Amino acid sequence: MVRSLRPFVRAVTYTRWLHLFMAVVWPAMWWYVFAPSWAALTAFVLLGCAGLLPALRTVEGLQARLLLLGGRHDGGHPEIVVAPSATWGDRARTVLWLEIRLLLGCTVAFLTIHLPLLTDDLARTARGGSPDPATFVQVPGHHWWYAWITPLPLIALAAVVVASGRLITVLARRLLGPSPAERLAALEERTEQLLERTRIARELHDSIGHALTVAVVQAGAARAAGDPAFTDRALDAIEETGRAALEDLERVLGVLRESERPVGSRPTLTHADRLLDSARASGAKVDADLTGPLDTVPGPVSREGYRILQESLTNVLRHAGAVPVRVRVGVSGDVLSLEVRNPLTTRIPGPGRGDGLRGMRERTALLGGRASIGPHGDEWRVRAEIPIAPAAIRPRSR
Repeated sequence: MVRSLRPFVRAVTYTRWLHLFMAVVWPAMWWYVFAPSWAALTAFVLLGCAGLLPALRTVEGLQARLLLLGGRHDGGHPEIVVAPSATWGDRARTVLWLEIRLLLGCTVAFLTIHLPLLTDDLARTARGGSPDPATFVQVPGHHWWYAWITPLPLIALAAVVVASGRLITVLARRLLGPSPAERLAALEERTEQLLERTRIARELHDSIGHALTVAVVQAGAARAAGDPAFTDRALDAIEETGRAALEDLERVLGVLRESERPVGSRPTLTHADRLLDSARASGAKVDADLTGPLDTVPGPVSREGYRILQESLTNVLRHAGAVPVRVRVGVSGDVLSLEVRNPLTTRIPGPGRGDGLRGMRERTALLGGRASIGPHGDEWRVRAEIPIAPAAIRPRSR
């Protein structure tokens, strides 16, 4: 019993009722001003013409969100859209929505008026009075037992209010909801958001992981060396790497706070010297050769190349320690090539293991390149080749 009464304590039940009544206001004016015989037909024709206007879909969507959903909606996956009609299919659905809303609204308005009148007639005739001649259903005779069925029309009206409100809401989701093209666009946007989250997670993994690795290696080396001068250099390296990681962290958090924030501030291969200096300060003997016009490499390629180099050096420090490292980064024609080699040790994991290795492969593949990671003779080699031609990177760049 309590569950059946629950809809009547929700405000949205009555706003849906109001929404249906609003559909009848101006047709009722036509009914009283003009002849009833053609007023209804005129209302249907005018609604059909109005539904072809793109802006009307926005108006109806806003009204439906406010009155049928109580203002509740998901901006990412809207149940009811408020965008203008973009195709003839959208216009046709808007026209159908207006016509159905008018028919259902007229029905509900009629029952809202006449069912209470029927209740009044039942009460009158039970006492021996006369029914109201304006009531649509005339009560015959005068019977005392009419008093027992007096509440039935009001109960029927309550059921009509709840059922019609739910029905019009379902129809609104179908007819004013996103079209297949809009659903596809929303899906693509959601996919882009998920890819962006993955990229941000990978950024944090590379940047913070590199900083922590350098800090751990430097701290351990300083403790083992017992040399104040070496300790000072180690602390300087930890401070510089930590500061760079904090800058990366602040930038990533800024992207999360401001979705439209540009990504141009992300480090590129032109900042590769700070990675090399950080690796050298951690004890690695880095032999670096950076050739070609790195400053002309497109932003997406240069940024991802920086992260691949960072992850490669981080893995060397983490798994091999202070060993000789050869770094080759160059631009030849329309290809960026990047190679990092270091002696193979028993502490280096096998190929294909770890999020860092998978991340480097994914970065390269997303830019249309190829990566080779794993043992190569007596060395561990990371080699990536990424096309830098605009036609090759445009579909994947952001």
